[in-house]
Amino acid sequence: MLPKDFWHGFRDGTPFILVILPFGAVFGVVATEAGLNLAQVMGFSVLVIAGAAQFVAVQMMVDNAPVLIVLAASLAVNLRMAMYSASLAPHLGKISWWKRGIVSYFMVDQAYAASILKYEQSPGMTPKGKFAYYLGIVTPICPVWYGATWAGASLGTAVPAGLPIDFAVPITFLALIVPMLRSMAHVAAALVSIIGVLVFAALPFNLGLLVAALLAMMAGAEVERRITLRRQS
Repeated sequence: MLPKDFWHGFRDGTPFILVILPFGAVFGVVATEAGLNLAQVMGFSVLVIAGAAQFVAVQMMVDNAPVLIVLAASLAVNLRMAMYSASLAPHLGKISWWKRGIVSYFMVDQAYAASILKYEQSPGMTPKGKFAYYLGIVTPICPVWYGATWAGASLGTAVPAGLPIDFAVPITFLALIVPMLRSMAHVAAALVSIIGVLVFAALPFNLGLLVAALLAMMAGAEVERRITLRRQS
């Protein structure tokens, strides 16, 4: 019988289906229109399982960007996963290596956002319970992502051009980011990234994204450094 922590995670992860479903469908449609076949689209979603990076990569491939630029941009977008991992390490670092491997593969924005809030609000949870909760969150999310991607790729151009299914992309990230802006360092990084993307939007191959991400990380780190020094003085 699955532990109650799993079902708590399943309950908390289920609402994300409302945005994951159209998000995955949009990617399937976009990737198909970019020239990828069904197997390539599904390989993208199953192996990469990172919506934002997948969208960036596909768009840059359409723009005929060099392979190294595509890889660098995708890596920059996914650098947040390293920060997620560092944040979860105190909570899940004591579980076995194969369990950490599962968490690493299913490291998606929604799972991180829900789990880190739960862990911080429930200091009495054991590592085993935290792992079960994480599994519960991704159980309704990831299969829906795969299925929605397959549906979008299968339908392809059959989806009406005017159907606004792409609304899920910005809504997903707004819903995740806003609750996580809990310090001045977070706010500074978010503001710098927004300004950076706008200022450097004219750079070729979406290189403005790389510049904005680098500046945002530097801004957040500098603000955190100054706050720490002020507390110590």
